[in-house]
Amino acid sequence: MGEHHHHHHHVHPTPDMQKLNRSFLIGIVLNILFVLAEAGAGFFYDSLALLSDAGHNLSDVVSLVLAMLALRLSLAKPSLQYTYGYKKSTVLVSLLNAAILFLAVGVILYESIEKLRNPAPLDGGAIAWVAAIGIVVNAFTAYLFFADKSKDLNVKGAYLHMAADTLVSVGVLVSGIVIKYTGWNVIDPIIGLVVGLVILYSTWHLLQESLRLALDGVPESIDVQKVESILSSDPDVINVHHLHIWAISTTQTALTAHVVVSDIMRMHEVKHRLKHTLRELGIDHATFELELKEEHCDGHCDCCEAHDDCDDDTQPYL
Repeated sequence: MGEHHHHHHHVHPTPDMQKLNRSFLIGIVLNILFVLAEAGAGFFYDSLALLSDAGHNLSDVVSLVLAMLALRLSLAKPSLQYTYGYKKSTVLVSLLNAAILFLAVGVILYESIEKLRNPAPLDGGAIAWVAAIGIVVNAFTAYLFFADKSKDLNVKGAYLHMAADTLVSVGVLVSGIVIKYTGWNVIDPIIGLVVGLVILYSTWHLLQESLRLALDGVPESIDVQKVESILSSDPDVINVHHLHIWAISTTQTALTAHVVVSDIMRMHEVKHRLKHTLRELGIDHATFELELKEEHCDGHCDCCEAHDDCDDDTQPYL
């Protein structure tokens, strides 16, 4: 299979679960302490802005807890009722986290518009100090997930939450400083609108990919036509059809396919070669049904191009 060596760059590394679990625990503890501190400052300075932001940060704690729970569920052993275990929970939580981020953006935009309509005096110095602490806490928590954000969509959701909050805290810090030295309170809702739109833009891809995986769509990193072409190029493979690819979790991909082979006696060798090739493409679980050219597919043949009696022109990778 030397002809496939140029595809090795498709290997998708998996995150270190123990390291991630530790990162989630640290992030949760830090953010709970920050929420308590911010809420306390809000009551002390009678600042609705700080209390509202404390409530928003509390939603991030919930998101981190959900992401950590999904991580642990993904490690659970399969059962008779859940033969893949609970791996799909990582996809569902990433979708939920995307929805929570969109909800948070909606709240930020709504509050910013309300403040533009009804500006209120703010204690710029207190807001700036609390925001500075928020930048440190949120940026450090985001850093904990930075290395693994491209390996796991669930981790990417947690990272985006904390990166978004870092951006919010930067905006609040800037507005606090401006308000303290100029008294221009309107800067607070203006920065809120800008930050909300930036978060909305960065979250859109997370929502798209999470929804795709939740519907058993092909992961974005997998090119179905390339997979079909590489499998078909094996010297013992005549045709590949009924090809299906989907995500078991945010880090594991599965494939099933009917493979027409020239010699059924070479079945084990062919399967071993094909599974090795798929692992290089980032597909961990592959199941093949091997057939001879003169066989007929079981079930419908709407995507079977291997047989002369099948007139349907549907592509074999649908």
